[in-house]
Amino acid sequence: MAELQEVQITEEKPLLPGQTPETAKEAELAARILLDQGQTHSVETPYGSVTFTVYGTPKPKRPAIFTYHDVGLNYKSCFQPLFRFGDMQEIIQNFVRVHVDAPGMEEGAPVFPLGYQYPSLDQLADMIPCILQYLNFSTIIGVGVGAGAYILSRYALNHPDTVEGLVLINIDPNAKGWMDWAAHKLTGLTSSIPDMILGHLFSQEELSGNSELIQKYRGIIQHAPNLENIELYWNSYNNRRDLNFERGGETTLKCPVMLVVGDQAPHEDAVVECNSKLDPTQTSFLKMADSGGQPQLTQPGKLTEAFKYFLQGMGYMASSCMTRLSRSRTASLTSAASIDGSRSRSRTLSQSSESGTLPSGPPGHTMEVSC
Repeated sequence: MAELQEVQITEEKPLLPGQTPETAKEAELAARILLDQGQTHSVETPYGSVTFTVYGTPKPKRPAIFTYHDVGLNYKSCFQPLFRFGDMQEIIQNFVRVHVDAPGMEEGAPVFPLGYQYPSLDQLADMIPCILQYLNFSTIIGVGVGAGAYILSRYALNHPDTVEGLVLINIDPNAKGWMDWAAHKLTGLTSSIPDMILGHLFSQEELSGNSELIQKYRGIIQHAPNLENIELYWNSYNNRRDLNFERGGETTLKCPVMLVVGDQAPHEDAVVECNSKLDPTQTSFLKMADSGGQPQLTQPGKLTEAFKYFLQGMGYMASSCMTRLSRSRTASLTSAASIDGSRSRSRTLSQSSESGTLPSGPPGHTMEVSC
């Protein structure tokens, strides 16, 4: 009969003294929740302190996804619906994320003292190198909305070697002209700051419809404890300089760019004009139907698919499973070859301009993706 041997079994994760399996599970759950909430940091810059939240861990030879929000919002109210969307999890598992809050926009931010000189949008862009140096990150893929899209574009112009790609939602690269200033001043006489910001974020149709989304964001802005800070950010946006994009010139974005705007959104014309000024071989234009002024809030699924497609064009996530966009792209190209009639606008997800391209398509190819 074989001799029995005593075998000692050691726990892979031994319990702490006095810890039960139940409390160990609770501690592990708490740690996961903490990781899911991200790690918030602040760093001093020549133009004041800036706060940002980091999710995930850096991946070797991969850039960080770096977001910047619009006026009236912070990173949570601007981007959470997008980055919490189910299909987006495949992306965020592959990249570390950095969500920046413009100064004074973070939750619990104190109101700046009277007379405080808020940074210009150019100065906000100049804060970004301090963030990347603090984190020891070398390159980013920027995702910006409105004022945030302008800030990331300005940064990319100044530091092209550190930006691998840009997703720019509702960008207006132009400074306000005299007519714009006159209209802005006239509106300021009859409208409150929250109303003007809501008109910047959403279309008039959305505001008139007063959906649950509009009610939610109207409440967020009207009752914001840092409304004075929001007004300072708003003023900086309205005092922005022209980015002076020039197709074929020196002042242009050197990285792949995806421009995004909602059908009939407040900034539709500005984004179309921006697309006409950028390199057509590097720029794709996504015009999203039924998405209003904030596509990342109203159509996170469609925007996630477009983002995956954009990343694939840059050489990342080659094995990612494409669904809605890849199927509809094929159907769209087939129908485009045989049908030259009018298309239902409500079924259009994106439409490139006459010289825009998607990253993986041939240069100059016009594409309409339907769903």
